Parts: sequence; C-alpha cells; structure tokens
Amino acid sequence: MVYLVEQYGMRQMAAATLCNVFSGTSNAAPLLGAFVSDAYWGRFRTLTYASVTTFVGMVVLTLTAAVPQLRPPVAEQSGQPLGPSGAHLAILFLSLGLLVLGAGGVRPCSLPFGVDQFDRSTEQGRRGLNSFFNWYYSISTAATVVAMTAVVYIQDSVSWPLGFGIPTALMLLAIILFFAGIRLYVFVPPDGSVFSGVLQALVAAFRKRKLRLPAPNDAVEQETLLYSNHARKSTVVTKLPLTLQFRAAIVCEGDMKEDGRSADPWKLCSVQQIEEVKCLMRIAPIWASGIICFVALTQQWTLAALQSMKMDRHLGPSFQIPPGSLGTICLMAIVLFIPLYDQILVPMATSITGVEGGITLLQRQGAGMAIAIMSMVVAGLVEKKRRDSALAHGGADGTSPLSAMWLAPQLCLMGVAEAFNAVGQVEFYNRQFPEHMQTLAGSLFHCSLAGASYLSSFLIAFVRKSTGGPGGASWLDDDINVGRVDYYYYLIAALGVGNLLYFMVCAHLYRYKGTPELEDVCKDIKAVF
Repeated sequence: MVYLVEQYGMRQMAAATLCNVFSGTSNAAPLLGAFVSDAYWGRFRTLTYASVTTFVGMVVLTLTAAVPQLRPPVAEQSGQPLGPSGAHLAILFLSLGLLVLGAGGVRPCSLPFGVDQFDRSTEQGRRGLNSFFNWYYSISTAATVVAMTAVVYIQDSVSWPLGFGIPTALMLLAIILFFAGIRLYVFVPPDGSVFSGVLQALVAAFRKRKLRLPAPNDAVEQETLLYSNHARKSTVVTKLPLTLQFRAAIVCEGDMKEDGRSADPWKLCSVQQIEEVKCLMRIAPIWASGIICFVALTQQWTLAALQSMKMDRHLGPSFQIPPGSLGTICLMAIVLFIPLYDQILVPMATSITGVEGGITLLQRQGAGMAIAIMSMVVAGLVEKKRRDSALAHGGADGTSPLSAMWLAPQLCLMGVAEAFNAVGQVEFYNRQFPEHMQTLAGSLFHCSLAGASYLSSFLIAFVRKSTGGPGGASWLDDDINVGRVDYYYYLIAALGVGNLLYFMVCAHLYRYKGTPELEDVCKDIKAVF
C-alpha cells in the first residue's frame, strides 16, 4: 500500500481498497486452482505452472519500479506523483493479475503436496503430520517476517527496484530448489474434480426427490437399493441416519450399465459422492465464521500502517521503522508463540484433557476469535490515545509524538489470535475432508481470507458513506486525525462478538469425522468458554 501511495500517487483509502481487492482475489483464486489440480494437472504440475507465473508477475512488478516510464511522473514543485494514467494502471494490474494466477495454484496445493509426503498409515507418519501443520505455518510466517523487515527496509530506505528485485530473485531460487527434489517426491495423480461430483449429487437428489429412502436400520435394503462406487480412495464412511441427499444413490431401472457403472452421473450418484456433499454442508457454517475473524486481521494490516505514519516511528536517534514493517510485530508473535504452543502448551493440555493436540480444533479456533476481539478493543483504545495526542500536540503534518510501539500490544494479540484460529482452520479442513478432497481443503482457508478482504472493502465503503453526514468527516476520512478509526475498531469488535456467538452454536452442533451421528455432541464450548 505504501508503494501505491508514494510511487503512484493514490489516495490512502483508494490504495487500501485496492489492496483489499487484490488480497481477496488472490485468496479466492485457489478455488480455481483446486479445481484444475484435482481434475486435470495434479498438485505437482499445478505448483510448477503457478510458481513460474508468480515469478513472471514479480518481474513485471519490479519493472514498474525500475523503469520510470512505467509509473506516474513526479510534479516538479511538490515532488509528489501526479497520479497514474490508464497505461500505468494497465501494467500495474498486469503484474497483480499474474500474481493472482500464481497464488491460485500455489496456495491450495503447497500444503496438500507436503501432506502427501507423509504416510498416515504408520505411527511415525501420523506423529510427523501433527507437527507439520504448526511448523508449516510458523516457517511461512518467519519468511514473511524477513520480507517485512529486511525487504521493506530496503524498499523504504534504499530503492524500490532493489526491494522488489530481491523477492523476485528468491522466487527464482525457490523454483530451482523445488525442482531439485523431484526424484524424492510422492506424486498423487488427479482423482477428478470434487465440484462436479457435488453438483451431480445435488441434481440427482432433486430429480429423485419423490422416491422413498431405505430404512435407516436395514443394512440389507441399503445394500440393495443404494449405489456404491469404491473407485475413490476415501476413508469417509456412510453414517446413519440417511439424509435426503441419499435419494441420489437409489438405483432405478436403467440407471446402471452392464458393467455396474452409472449410466448417467446426473441421475445416479454413489454414496461416496453424497458423503462429499454432507462433508461440505457440515463444514460450511464453521468456514463462514472464520471470515469475520479474519476481517480484524485484515484491518490491522492496513490501518496500523496508516496509524504509524502519524506517529513517532523512531527507535533510537537515527533508525525509523518503515510503516510497512509494523505488521512484523504480529508475525513475530506468531513465530514465537507457535513453537511455545506446540512444544510446551500442547503436552501440558494433553495431560489434562486427554485430547490429542491438547484441545480440539474447534476449541482452538474459538480461542483465536476471542483473542481477536480483545485485539480490536485494545486497538480502539490505542487509536483514541493517538488521535487525542495528535490533536493536542501534533506538529504541522499532524504527527503525534506518541511512539508507534503503542501499536505493539494490539498486533501481538492479533498474532496470537492468528496462531490459534488460522492454524486451527488449516488443520481442521485437512483432517475433516477425505484424502481426495485435500486440495479443496487447502483452498477453503484462503477463501476465508478472500471473504474477509471483500467484506473489509465493503465495510470501508459503507462506513465512509454512512458516517459523517453532509459536510462532516467520516470515521475513515483520508486524514485519520479528522476521522474516528477507533469507532471503526469497536464496530469490528462488535461484529466479532456476534460471530463468536454464532460459532459457539456451530461448534456445539458439529460432529467430527469418524464420530457416530447419534452419539455424543462435541463438547468444545465448555472447555474454551
């Protein structure tokens, strides 16, 4: 966002909206990548093509910084960019579009491809997988910390071309290292798209909506009437009671070929396909609750940078923290907390609760939501103090003498919230989906981020339009000293409270994969809340 404001002359809120749209699109693209990976290319080929596309996008973005003709000219008197033309925006959007396509392939496939390397049929493989999710997220976050400290410092203090050139070169190195291990990888071939199978099951169930379901306790009748295709390798088993979707698996005259296969997949679907539909239906409410939680995270990244630009960012007499590096505090909290959680807190909690992982995956997500609400409340209190200080003691440019390190508590809390909720979501999706749906599971987390980015853009536009009144300043004015960002933080905290209550209901009703449908309901609420 700083690059758009300083080098392209965009207004602050316009740049924030563009960043939210780019982030949302980048996180929505994995749905397309998951479909292509599962149906056609497989995870390795998808990762290969997406990595190369990302590299090309980085090259184009680096050129916009290195070649003056590719970005807006600078006014002679003010020294500020005049604003981008259509051609400048076209090149910028080309680079961002390539990065979106690359993210669409890398994000849904990288984690499942790593999971493919573990043999979950062995004790060693299962034990390694338990820590893999934590360490995958921790190492990814550590890499982001380096990018937001060293690289952002180079961009802010040395040059933008070098600041973009370094991650571009590292992306090329990553591609080379990825291909270096090609002889060691376990390759899982594509098993067909889950999306088409889910749609076929819904259509077939609607077409057979008037048929009678077999008796729920009559295994012989189910074996006779229901079509079961074991071609897909899935550990999902049929659970009683039978739901309406199972009408799609009732075999009628003419539904099957002589070889035992379905004559028309839009009229007859297997029990396995119906279980996939049920899996999505069970997880969808949990997935939706993650969107509001990530809105808080999205707003911290954008608004904290704007706040820091109106605060004292000096550490010592000469060093000044770049605005884009403040988010590093959040990332450092994640990097430090995840090993502490994995190595110390989990064994302690496991000895008390007897649950593998210390607490259940839904409890972990709920704890993250609660901490995210606390973070937004703290952010509102700090912003009020910053604004009052700026109005009372600010200089000519409206900069508060308050240190930017006042933003550290809210960012640390947000880091801990992300360590609980984000990692909990990733592991939840990967464990609750069947093996052949792992790529889709990997894309759902990023879809939550996409929904949060789009919702953040909507909230910004809504608040700017509905607050302030005629001639008045909105809460999110371009001059944050005039606006009331603290009120906006409290609004997000209130949304978080409502979302947490909704999540508690969903968690109370959810059954984990492998638990009988008619036995105990999960007890997540009591342990966390």
